[in-house]
Amino acid sequence: MPDFLGRSAYLTEFEKQKAPLAACPAGGAPVFISLHIGEEFAPDYPARVGEMCGWLRRQGWRILADVSEVTARQLGCRDIAELAQRLGLWGLRLDDGFTLEEACALAARMPVAVNASTTTEQQARVLAAAGPDVIAIHNFYPRPETGLDPDFLRESTRMLQAAGMKVYAFIPGDEGLRGPLHAGLPTLEAHRGAAPLAAFADLAVNYGMDGIFAGDPGVSAYQLGQIARFCTEGVLPVPVRLTADWEGLYGKVFTCRPDSPRWLVRFQESRAYAKAGPPVQPDRCEERRRGSITMDNCLYGRYSGEVQLIRQDLPADEKVNVIGHIQPGYELLMDCIRRGSRFCMVKEDTCEL
Repeated sequence: MPDFLGRSAYLTEFEKQKAPLAACPAGGAPVFISLHIGEEFAPDYPARVGEMCGWLRRQGWRILADVSEVTARQLGCRDIAELAQRLGLWGLRLDDGFTLEEACALAARMPVAVNASTTTEQQARVLAAAGPDVIAIHNFYPRPETGLDPDFLRESTRMLQAAGMKVYAFIPGDEGLRGPLHAGLPTLEAHRGAAPLAAFADLAVNYGMDGIFAGDPGVSAYQLGQIARFCTEGVLPVPVRLTADWEGLYGKVFTCRPDSPRWLVRFQESRAYAKAGPPVQPDRCEERRRGSITMDNCLYGRYSGEVQLIRQDLPADEKVNVIGHIQPGYELLMDCIRRGSRFCMVKEDTCEL
């Protein structure tokens, strides 16, 4: 699983991005930039690019630059290798116009990334053998309805990894979405409108991505904090709204019972927590919709106090109380909790876990 969230920086919005990027310790994490966005070109373009790259390096970011075959010339360099050295780039994402031989020659010198959606299995094997750090990156898709579908993303990622390449993808931000459409920059269409935490966990757990970038320039401090905990501690935060009687469950770390069925998550430690209080009386015994948090009441005997996260609609049961619901935008997290994995319920409006 990735141990960081990579970011994206854009020259036209860079002054606004400096403060949030400076507030987030880079620690050598990668930042994605593009050096062939037509609307950014101007007489002072080379100087502004140099200033941006210098600032990012000083903040501890490793710069992965998206380049085309004309980028070096536009920035006054003889070739891409000279450009990478002048700007202090960590790696190059090669757009159209580079031959397989040119890509392999660059891969022998530095990290190189190629388009995951257009690289064939044979090309992937050749590239993977050319250098120690070769990456395939799926595109992001600004226009709604054009993002990748789950089957293609899963199949292409498996093929590229089997060929020896690392595979990266993009998730949307949650503030300061990039124009002109302002509809998010996800790789997977299903992630459009999802919270960054949910999209990140989905790519990491269900698609096995080696690295993940936020495509949009803005990601809130709350989302960054939740993602960081998931990466560093292996505990998946799940934002939910609990009824007042059960807010004491916020922040407690639970384990998904290894025998949980696919239609619900059984909270392994929950009965032990419930035994410390009074008997659980029947209350809100309503239909259990997908995303509901439930607790068995005293009518269930020794099961009283067991908490479950419902992943498939179930009927009302007089022995089961509905005590909360997963927050909108985080529904993907229900399918990111694997048998034996750890997770905790958190409030959406606070960074305190």
